Amino acid sequence: MASVYHPRAHRPALGSSPLAVQKHVHASKVVKIAFGASPVRIRFAFALCVISFIAMFVSPRCRAQAANSPVLQIEAWRKAILAGESGALAAMYSDSAKIIAPGKAPSNLKSELSYWASWKGRGLKGLSAEVESQQEPQPGYHVLLVQLTLSVAENGATKKYYVTVGQGYIEQGATWKIAAEQREAETRLKGPAERKDLYPADVDAQKEITEALERAEKSHKRVLLIFGGNWCYDCHVLDEAFHLPEIAPTLNRNYVVAHIDVGEYNKNLDLAKKYEVPLERGVPAAAVLDSDGKLLFSQKNQEFEKAHALGPDDILAFLNKWKPTGAH
Repeated sequence: MASVYHPRAHRPALGSSPLAVQKHVHASKVVKIAFGASPVRIRFAFALCVISFIAMFVSPRCRAQAANSPVLQIEAWRKAILAGESGALAAMYSDSAKIIAPGKAPSNLKSELSYWASWKGRGLKGLSAEVESQQEPQPGYHVLLVQLTLSVAENGATKKYYVTVGQGYIEQGATWKIAAEQREAETRLKGPAERKDLYPADVDAQKEITEALERAEKSHKRVLLIFGGNWCYDCHVLDEAFHLPEIAPTLNRNYVVAHIDVGEYNKNLDLAKKYEVPLERGVPAAAVLDSDGKLLFSQKNQEFEKAHALGPDDILAFLNKWKPTGAH
């Protein structure tokens, strides 16, 4: 439905006080979503894969008097990466840690440590870690799904990268060790953290567009149509990007957004044809209308179809290119 976007509400990240972190983790809505939300099933199935992967390789250990919880251990891990302390980082893993690289490719601890150490050389200036979910499949080991935000200095500017990592911890002596780790590929846009009904099934899409055009005419804006479906991971990635503080102001000043549900590519096909959007090339797919309904742009080259591979600057460039003439 037609939307105005606001920067997402702040959620405690690691680096906050331990109590604040633990309260957030236990109360987080994300915990409920990561293990059962079908609209973003591709992304959140990763959490289940991590648990299965951990269970394959980690045997339950007798419970010891561990001084730190796995959540607090993540904070030490985060600090080691940020400081580029390879020795301290290596000490947090068990000697036989099992590693899975992006694409489910088997890897090894040496390569994984080299990957984390490489961020310092890339200009890492800041790192936050947000625990999206945690489970204790069996006594003696713990699984965390963590979203990392890495701020990197590049060409005189600061860019953010996002990496999702699943870690399995076992108790060894008086501390927790990482016994297994599975990592997704880094992206420039943050993945969706919770389920949203972006494409309600009972909405009249033509009426939605008509109302969006009326609002656009009154506010001297343009209409941005986003064709997609709740099942589409990249549709949720794009929506998440629209909420970013560096994107939302430009979007809100210049556009009225309407989400057009394509169902399972069997819904609102007439509207896709009307606005010259080739759905066979994938979604999300965009079209830009002037306030009088004139088609100004239709996506034909899969500009947003792989939204997770884009950066905020790519989306801003698009929005600035098609905003109303004379707009700031």
